[in-house]
Parts: sequence; structure tokens; C-alpha cells
Amino acid sequence: MGLIELVAIMSDGGSRCLLPARTPLVKHRSVTKLLGTLGLASLLAGCGPSGSISPSIPDVSGAPTIGVESQALPGLDGNNANQIGSGPVRVGLILPLTGPGGTPSVVGTALRNAAELAVSEAGSQSISLLVKDDQSAPAGAQAAAQLALNEGAELIVGPLFSPNVREVGRLARSAGKPVIAFSTDTSTATRGVYLLSFLVEGYVDRVMDYAASKGRKSIAALIPDNDYGRVAEAEFQAVAARDNIRVQQIEHYKPGASGAAVQKIAANLAQIDGLFIAEAADGMPAIATQLQSAGIDGRKISILGTGLWNDARVLKLPALQGALFASPENAGFNSFAQRYRAKYGSDPTRVATLAYDAVSLAAALARTQGAQRFSEGVLTAPSGFNGTDGVFRFRADGQNERGLSVLEINAGTTSTASPSPKSFGAGGT
Repeated sequence: MGLIELVAIMSDGGSRCLLPARTPLVKHRSVTKLLGTLGLASLLAGCGPSGSISPSIPDVSGAPTIGVESQALPGLDGNNANQIGSGPVRVGLILPLTGPGGTPSVVGTALRNAAELAVSEAGSQSISLLVKDDQSAPAGAQAAAQLALNEGAELIVGPLFSPNVREVGRLARSAGKPVIAFSTDTSTATRGVYLLSFLVEGYVDRVMDYAASKGRKSIAALIPDNDYGRVAEAEFQAVAARDNIRVQQIEHYKPGASGAAVQKIAANLAQIDGLFIAEAADGMPAIATQLQSAGIDGRKISILGTGLWNDARVLKLPALQGALFASPENAGFNSFAQRYRAKYGSDPTRVATLAYDAVSLAAALARTQGAQRFSEGVLTAPSGFNGTDGVFRFRADGQNERGLSVLEINAGTTSTASPSPKSFGAGGT
């Protein structure tokens, strides 16, 4: 597991089906019909009731979901390989259901539950999920991928960790089958191996673009000396150059030892109108205390962060009131979490929506796109898709673009400073 992935998993905070973005929606009781750019008039036919993905769709999350068939595959350990759904299109689902020590994985279980919820809401007749446990190891991922391919998987969803994605991607590409994976390590993305995860680069792009649009001209950065910090810093510098923002200074620090770096920023406070901090939720309480002590006020300069700040521990910090960060809007996840709790009696991890959206997409394409359902042209459609966390699209190189909002921290909660786009334009969000 890479550090970036660990940070994303530890920082926890709907759609009934995924739609092509830029598609008008028409209400008709609990069934929403699609009229749109790809001509998929029947995309939502058979979708079960769930939470809203658009203001035009009512939230009927209290409605019962359609039953789902779940059974062990013949001759295989039911804990490591089972089937969800009974449709003719087979999709491999590779997840870390057990950790390195053989204990059940909370994250893996949440991802599996979310996938099952997606099938139950989409209708169990479109796809059959072949669920495999990669045991949180590359060798396990390789074995799981081979089993799924041997059993006729046309698409593989997962795995989560970057070494495992590389193993699965290698086998799947040799077999000519695409992968929709959940790693945040963009080096694992390639043609035919698509990342649905929340990428650091996307967060940085969105919040920096917003800062530039508000006239910010000189921004400093606090960067932890870890993988997440390095990726964020590279994107920060690239976006600053693109947006004609002066990078006044960059201060690095060892995780947990940011005091000296904060003081160096404070010494040049008159030279900046923004401060980007590439820190996760766990590290922000200490940094917030240091910001206060140094006289760095988020209501006087723009303090900027990433979606990892969408966490109650961060939102209540006095020094960060007025700070801004890029994130999916919360409504979609909140609706998903409500339905998840009703079905499983527990809260989902934040990344559980990745499995939900990937499986919802697979079911929708299986139902509407015929033999081309998982082709490159369909998966990389420029109009993208509308998921639980907003619009997204896959790039040909395997990375993704997401329609993110910019949220402002106020009184221990967030308000929307800039809403997420509802569609993709020709050149981006």
C-alpha cells in the first residue's frame, strides 16, 4: 500500500445509476429516464430507488431496494470468491477483503458492501460480480485476476492498492480486458487501466484554479516530506505556472514537525495572499495550532487544502475557519451513506462510493451498450458519467477528471464557495 492510498483511506468523512454527464433528467415516480448525448434512452430502466444525484431527482432513500442474488461459486472458497447478481455479463471485483495478517479488512468489506448495494439498486439481472479477495498482496491480486478472467470476466473492478493494480492491470491488458481500479497512485494508470479514485492532482488543480479566479497572485506552500506531499507539490507548482501565480516560498517539514516551517512562512506573511497546505486530516490539528501562534489567519489570507480536509477534526479548528479546499460535494455521499446504513447497519468508509460507482457504471453499460459496453470509446466518452460524488470521466491515459466543488470552512462545517460543475465542457470541467 502506498502512503497516498493509506492517507486517503484513513481520511473518511447517490446515484441510482451512473448517467452520461451533460444529460437532461426527467422525473417519473421512482424511475428516471435518460435523454442525452450518447442516445442511451434506456440507461436508467430498471434502476432501483436510491438517493438523489441531481436536483431534479427526489431523494427516496427510504424506499426498499431490490433484492440481490449472492452465492458462492462452485468449487471455490466462498470467502474468497462469490457471485453477486445473476446477469449474463461477468465482471470481476477484486478487493482487499482480508489484510496481511488474515484478519477481515474494514475497507475491503465496505467496498464489497457498496458493490452489492449498487447491484441491488441497479437490478441483479444486468451483471454478475465475481468477487475475489486479493488478501492485500500483489500475489493475491494476480491469482484473483487470473481466476476472474478464467471465469469469463469482461471487466475488472478494483483492486485498491497500487502494487496490486499493477499486477491486475498486466494480466487484464494481456487478455484485452479493461480495469477500473481504486488506487490514488497515478503511475498505475495506463491505457485500459482506469483510476476512479480521488486523485491528489485533481484536488490541487481545482483549489488553485479557484484561488487564481479570486485574484490570488502570490502563494506559499507547506509540504510534508512524504509521497502525498511530493505529488501535491509537483501539481501545485505546475498549476501555479499555468495560472500565473507566483510561488513565493515552499517550506518542507518532516511529518509531525512542522513548527519551524510555519514560522518561516509567517516571517514572509506580507509577501503572500495565499497558503497551500498539503497535509492530511490527522496532521492538521497540530499545524492549525502553529498557524494561530504564528498569527496566520485564514480570514486574512486564503488557506488552501485538499479533499482530505473534509473531516470533522479539521472543520472545527479555529485557525482554519475561512479556509478553502476542493472536494466532492457532500450530498451524494450523505445519501449513499444513509442507504448503506439502512442495509448494513454500519457507516461506510469514504472510499466505498468508488466501488458503488464503478459497479453502477458496469451495470448501466452492460444494459445499454451491447458488445461495445466496456470498449475504450465507451469508457472514455468525453461527456463522462454522473456518479455519487459528481461528474467524472476517464482519460485515455487511465487517469480521471472529476467535477469538484470548492468548500469553505465556517463555524465547524462547510459552505459551498464554488459548486461542482454538472457537466464537462470541451476542454475540462
